[in-house]
Amino acid sequence: MRSEPLLQVQGLASRYGRIPALDGISLQVAAGELVAIVGANGAGKTTLLRTLSGVQPLAAGTIRFDGADIGRETPRQRVRRGMVQVPEGRQVFGALSVEDNLRLGAFARGTAATVDKVWAMFPALADKRAEAAGTLSGGQQQMLAIGRALMADPRLLLLDEPSMGLAPKLVAEIFHHVKALKARGTTILLVDQNARAALAIADRGYVMETGRLAVEGTAAELLRDATVRKAYLGH
Repeated sequence: MRSEPLLQVQGLASRYGRIPALDGISLQVAAGELVAIVGANGAGKTTLLRTLSGVQPLAAGTIRFDGADIGRETPRQRVRRGMVQVPEGRQVFGALSVEDNLRLGAFARGTAATVDKVWAMFPALADKRAEAAGTLSGGQQQMLAIGRALMADPRLLLLDEPSMGLAPKLVAEIFHHVKALKARGTTILLVDQNARAALAIADRGYVMETGRLAVEGTAAELLRDATVRKAYLGH
């Protein structure tokens, strides 16, 4: 039995120049968990994921992944360990084919992952495998971004705002796929402004406000919390 969480963060801080962006963030994600981080636009959710993945510099604190301190490692080193991010806004390579976008996902990890697994999960992409990624709809591009990350066989999947800009029907479809990934054993840290949808599929959650974690608890506790409901769930 694992003696410590897969991801453990203590006292995390980050800055944009002299401007504080994150202050004293402490959280953990156990293997097999789906943990949601919710909060308003500008709360620092994306900055947190960028700091965890190494894209945003760490100013203070520690990031431990599977027991190892990775706070000074490069993004590529973290991907090789199995920490893989699906970025906000999809960021697919629009001029490349759908299949080439997927194959790029396996570059850093060098795993034996195959596109067949992604086709099985996202059959709509299989039908468009030879088409340029830039011609896909927003929902299909989000599926492609998730599929590209899965090609690296992630041990921890960092999902940044997967519902952003999507119609409600597509949001439901994307979260259905995220829930299915969790059911298959994928460990997920999910950031999303859609607090209700994110907490509905999560095991635990954190509420983020202006660079700090203000509230934490099980997903069920946060969904029942009057303050959280008033601020983020429309009640």
